[in-house]
This record gives sequence, structure tokens and C-alpha cells, in this order.
Amino acid sequence: METPENLAHKIAISLIPGIGAITARNLIAYVGSVEGVFQEKEKNLMKIPGVGEVNAQKVVRQNVLERAAKEVDYILKNNIQTFFYLDENYPTRLKNCSDAPIILYFKGNANLNERRIISIVGTRNATNYGKEICEELIRSFSERGYPILVVSGLAYGIDVHAHKACLKYNVPTVGVFAHGLDDIYPALHAPIAAKMLENGGLISDFVSETKIDRQNFLQRNRIIAGLADATVIIESAEKGGALVTADIANSYNRDVFAFPGRSSDPFSRGCNKLIKFNEAVLVENAADIEKAMNWDVKTPSTRIFQTSLFSELIPEEQKLLDLLKAGDRFVDEITMETKMPMSKASAMLLGLEFKGLVISLPGKMYRLK
Repeated sequence: METPENLAHKIAISLIPGIGAITARNLIAYVGSVEGVFQEKEKNLMKIPGVGEVNAQKVVRQNVLERAAKEVDYILKNNIQTFFYLDENYPTRLKNCSDAPIILYFKGNANLNERRIISIVGTRNATNYGKEICEELIRSFSERGYPILVVSGLAYGIDVHAHKACLKYNVPTVGVFAHGLDDIYPALHAPIAAKMLENGGLISDFVSETKIDRQNFLQRNRIIAGLADATVIIESAEKGGALVTADIANSYNRDVFAFPGRSSDPFSRGCNKLIKFNEAVLVENAADIEKAMNWDVKTPSTRIFQTSLFSELIPEEQKLLDLLKAGDRFVDEITMETKMPMSKASAMLLGLEFKGLVISLPGKMYRLK
């Protein structure tokens, strides 16, 4: 049974400045244990291949155990699971990646070793075309009735639309954070994140109180790519995080799929470029992905979704619908005109989306469906 002290050492080695996942693995392999790394003499650490004098000094002169012990307290108080790369419960697909995180933090109930795992990423400026593709893809996965997990980054655009479609069609979905599990970024997606804990989860390799930093988002992309059998790109400009994720997935020898678009559409150029240079396979629907992945597919189920069967609304929901009947509204306008707190309005708008009554548009705008 793991003790808090043992867990603290596992966390601590990931906190040593300048010591990445690959170097940390080398240290543990040669010393023989995580605890041993913190007890070893500098001259012995220097002899380990890939470590050298500079890294040996970083290990010996670090002061991270106290911070790690604090994180253990946070983990225990908040029912967070940890996956250390040597543990049996560490996600198998990710373990096969050379630069996979030493330790992961997870909240939720998803099976991170599900038989089929797909990552879906794309532009933050999703068009209606991209959203329709995303929803149809996930609806198709759900109708098949087979076990599948969808991974994305909970960012604006395609990412969050993928998560919302999964919640709508009862497909487990996991969001990968670029910060600790104590925060939600963007804050507008907090209601969605809360619902994901009921059928999926949230995962990160960052400790709590981690500052929001652009570099962290690029780092988390390796988890999005590494957790999955394949990465699907739905809309991307010529440059962006989705293309970085595609590149990482290719480096892991994972399949990459992209939906094509018109050459004149700026948010299809990235996908078209991937296809043009054979860095992604062109797909048009779920059947294309299933064929490429050699998945056994059953006859689509006749599951009936209740998104359009809601006949009763609470007064506040009706108030939102009445407001949107007059035209599209930004979320800030909605909160101002209804005098609702942002968190409450966002949660209610999300609920109305699930009921098929409202759609979200780029720029935090909402429209009556």
C-alpha cells in the first residue's frame, strides 16, 4: 500500500526544475527507487548516462519535497487519483510514449485503457461546419454502441464542442488540462467540466496552483496525443495547437485523421495541409475512421436521445429562451440583461444546449436553435 511519503517522492521528482520525464526515468532506473534518487550522492548521479554534472546538481540542491507533501494533502482532500509511470494503473498507451509524464493527476470515472480511444482537437475559432462535423462524428460513435472514450483539451472551439457533444450523446469524455485540477480554464467551461466528472473525467500532469502559461498548453498536447489510438483534426488554421498535437501523434506512430475543407476557408487550411503532405488521412465520417482503425462495428443501435423531448422548462430557462428569441446574445449581455451570475447563466445555457434548444457560436455568443 502506498504511503503519503512515497507519493510525495513520486510528485517531488516531477517538480525538480530542469529535470524532464526522460531524465527522471533514467535517474530512477539507475538508482533503483524514487526515494533513492533524493538520497544519492552528487558524484554518483553524475555517472548516470544522460544526467551529467548540471542535472546532478539540480537533483541534490533541489528543495521540492515540502511542496510535494503539500500536494499530497490536496490530493487526499479532493479524491484525486494519481498514476505514476511505474504503476500498473498508468494509462498503457501513454506509457509507450518516451516523453510521457512521470505522474498524472485524475478526477472522474473514465477507463483510460478503454478499447477505443480517440482524441479530437481543432481550432478555437470553430465554424458551424466544424461543429456540425464534430457533433455528427460523436453521434455516430454513440449509435454504434461500442465502448469508446473521447479525449480533448476543453479549450474554446472544437475542443469544448467535442466534450459537449459527448455529454449530449452519452459518450465518456476526458479533458486534458494545462494546469492543476484546482482550476478550470477557461472559467466559462466550468459547468461542462463538472458534468464530465460524471461520465469521463479531467486529467493533468501539473500540480495544483500552477499558473496559466502558454508553454503548458503545448506540453499538455503530448498527453492528448499519447492517450489515444488516433487523433482527429476538425478544422485548423495553417498554424496552431491542433497541428502540434497532430505532429506529436505522428511522432508516436499513432494514426492521424483530418476532415478536409474548402481551400479558401482559413480554418480548413491546416487540415488540408496535413492531408496534402501525407501527415493525416482524409476522412469524412465515423465509418472512414472505423475502417482505417479496423474496428469491429455492430449495427447502429436505435438508442433514442431525449435532447428534443423536454417540454417543461423552469422559469429562468424560459427567461433565457425569451431573451434569445429577440436575437443572438453574447454571454456577457445575457448575464447583464437577466441579472444572473455568470456561473449560473453558463450552466443554464449549457443545459439548454443539451436539450437541443440553444446553440453556442464563436465568441461566447448564443443563438436560439
